[in-house]
Amino acid sequence: MDCIFCQIVDGKIPSDIVYQDEEVIAFRDINPVAPAHLLIIPKKHIPSLTHLADVETPLIGHMVKVANQLARKEGIAESGYRLVINSGEQGGQLVPHLHMHLLGGRRLSDAIG
Repeated sequence: MDCIFCQIVDGKIPSDIVYQDEEVIAFRDINPVAPAHLLIIPKKHIPSLTHLADVETPLIGHMVKVANQLARKEGIAESGYRLVINSGEQGGQLVPHLHMHLLGGRRLSDAIG
């Protein structure tokens, strides 16, 4: 599979992994837009939110739980942070593998889109 995130999960592409368990892996974004910019992805290839099956819905909750833990670890939980999931090309999703951005460490723009 040529999915870059699947290759990271398989260990074929090195990354700065900050967390992993049976379901998800989290690593630092190589093009950060904030001092803290982590990506949290499922180990299973799911192209986007649109492709999330009903039985996989708890996975999103697990991703948020991991994001909260990482925000504390990164020291941004108290000051505030943003979680972003882009879905589809027009939604700004660049890699066709479900992923969540954890952003913080500075004042983020009030603009959403």
